Amino acid sequence: MSQLLSRLGRATSEGCLVVDGLGPDSVQVEARRIGLGDHVAATLIVTGYPAEVAPGWLDPLLSYPGRLDVSLHITPVPVQAAADRLRKQRARLESHRRAAAHHGRLDDPTTDAAAIDAAELAWRVARGEGKLFQAGLYLTVYAPGPDELADEVSAVRALAESMLLRVHPATWRALQGWTTCLPLGTDQLGVTRTFDTASLAAAFPFASPDMPTTHADKQQRPSGVLYGVNASASGLLLWDRWSLDNHNSVTLARSGAGKSYLTKLDVLRSLYQGVQVHVVDPEDEYTALADAVGGTVVRLGAPGVRLNPLDLAPEDGPQALTRRALFTHTFLQVLLGAPFAGAQKALLDRAILAAYHQRGITVDPRTHNRPAPLLADLVQTLTEFADPSAVALADQLTPYTTGSHRELFEAPTTQARGGHLTVYSLRDLPDELAAVGTLLALDRIWRTVSNPADPRRRLVVVDEAWLLMRDGEGAKFLFTMAKAARKHRAGLAVVTQDAADLLATDLGKAVVANAATQILLRQAPQAIDAVTDAFGLSAGEAAYLLAAQRGEALLCAGPGHRAAFRSIASPREEELITTGIEHPTAAGVR
Repeated sequence: MSQLLSRLGRATSEGCLVVDGLGPDSVQVEARRIGLGDHVAATLIVTGYPAEVAPGWLDPLLSYPGRLDVSLHITPVPVQAAADRLRKQRARLESHRRAAAHHGRLDDPTTDAAAIDAAELAWRVARGEGKLFQAGLYLTVYAPGPDELADEVSAVRALAESMLLRVHPATWRALQGWTTCLPLGTDQLGVTRTFDTASLAAAFPFASPDMPTTHADKQQRPSGVLYGVNASASGLLLWDRWSLDNHNSVTLARSGAGKSYLTKLDVLRSLYQGVQVHVVDPEDEYTALADAVGGTVVRLGAPGVRLNPLDLAPEDGPQALTRRALFTHTFLQVLLGAPFAGAQKALLDRAILAAYHQRGITVDPRTHNRPAPLLADLVQTLTEFADPSAVALADQLTPYTTGSHRELFEAPTTQARGGHLTVYSLRDLPDELAAVGTLLALDRIWRTVSNPADPRRRLVVVDEAWLLMRDGEGAKFLFTMAKAARKHRAGLAVVTQDAADLLATDLGKAVVANAATQILLRQAPQAIDAVTDAFGLSAGEAAYLLAAQRGEALLCAGPGHRAAFRSIASPREEELITTGIEHPTAAGVR
């Protein structure tokens, strides 16, 4: 037999073509095992399956620590043949039920359940909603010697039985079993079961064995976003942020580790599921993606683009004026880079309410549709106060009303909100306005998210969040969003490369603590200690993050729920998320 298998271009009597140099140097066939050079192998045939399975239920076998080949052979059944088989099966089951009733026997629950399943499947096949397949599942175990093989076979059988799989050895068919598990596409054992489309789809490795499987509904349909390929198994990693206690996430990585690549994949694949996405984009990295999917790009700082921080909107509710006055305090503190003292706060509050009153706007919601005051109106009101502190504050705001930084605030807001993807690009803003531009974009997004008249799932992405976190008031605003987003069915995704600075502050740690999904990519040696302490990493996980290649990451979702993965994209997705083409238009919205 070994001489026959070693000859080039010769086929065995079982129909397997073996090419010289690709197979073992010798083959010894026994009843239940086969010797392959210095190793032995045995094949197990799966003959029984559980009644109900979840997506990715084969992952425990695929992630088995020993050498195990898992082979699934699928043959479609023609529609007419499938209909005939189902009709005969339903007839047999109905005959069995009537015979039992005729002889006065009790109903058999197993037969009744099988009859209902067969009827439902027949209707799905008739409507074209599903098909039938013949599938054979085989396991080939390898070991250095017979004793080790016996232990490995026992371990695999125990694992299979824990999954409610019945397995039997391929007795007197060890050679056919081995060749069936080779990547030749031939099933020489022919022990198959009939599967429908949904049942067969659940056998594919669409879930990670390291993370809990999430489902969108009681029918256990797979949900979540495909993040990549599991690094320790052959399965795929899908994660559903919407199934957790809160929907926030934090992504930390050093520059060039692939955090924006992964975030853009998350955004694109969330759009597939009907999630409305808002992005704060400091580096103009998401505009090509927005253009490709018909989204909206708001270029803050571009000619003709205005964003009035004192705007009121009908959806803000009866407390709109009070909330806008409070936000104006935060806005001005971020703009000027210093907190206000008690007397300054009182003075500023009077000026804000007076500026609204001059436009005819009061606490009465019926006045909130009137044109809101501008920042220049607030400065004018301050100058009218007979208080040196008011005049000094007005002088500090002059560069933003009549000086070099006036363009963003000198007119009413020019862009309307809405759309399935909105990107606020900050690239055209000067560095001095980057933090306040981020704050204005987040405020505008939050007013959309918190609108009770339009409840839906929304994802808010803040890229390069360190721009806002370095300012105390800006960090407080981001923390408030992280705490309240869940109440409005929204998720806040914080992405930053400055992990050490984020974790060095109490507010930064609070933002991380309020993120149920935490993604870590390659870390700098200077920041790895802070990251290890904050996320409770093991020594192996810390070493993995230090040596991770571009796109490799660690997903953390609480104790015991961690998985290393490598992000992947289709060619079309790769084209959308890695393009470096500049967009010369500066119309503000496209």
